[in-house]
Amino acid sequence: MIAALEARTALSPLRLVLRLDAVVTGANGLAYLVAAGLLDGLLGPTTGFLRVIGVFLLAFAVGVWSVSTPDRPRTAAVEAVIVANAAWVVASLALVLAGWQHLTTAGAAWAVLQAAVVGAFAALQGWTLARR
Repeated sequence: MIAALEARTALSPLRLVLRLDAVVTGANGLAYLVAAGLLDGLLGPTTGFLRVIGVFLLAFAVGVWSVSTPDRPRTAAVEAVIVANAAWVVASLALVLAGWQHLTTAGAAWAVLQAAVVGAFAALQGWTLARR
């Protein structure tokens, strides 16, 4: 009985990766929203741009968390998260390569680092989805 309850309440690897993505994304979004005035000089984008990105990331984090709530997340919903994460990677790299928002060196490095982390989340989500 206890083993069955533990198995039911334990997070699957897929749910765990989704929730970790949601927490990291939410923390990043909150930082952009709350500290935009401090980050604009360090990273380069305008305060307004950082705040818009912050709101987007907070909304995305809520969406990713909601995808993780069922015991068995819907495949289509997880695939949508993976596609959105892949799009973020492409957009981040395009931002750096195209010189949009006049990123500082630290801002460009941060954008590439974020792209790597988000790409890793997408890969882990795809891998855990395929293995369930």
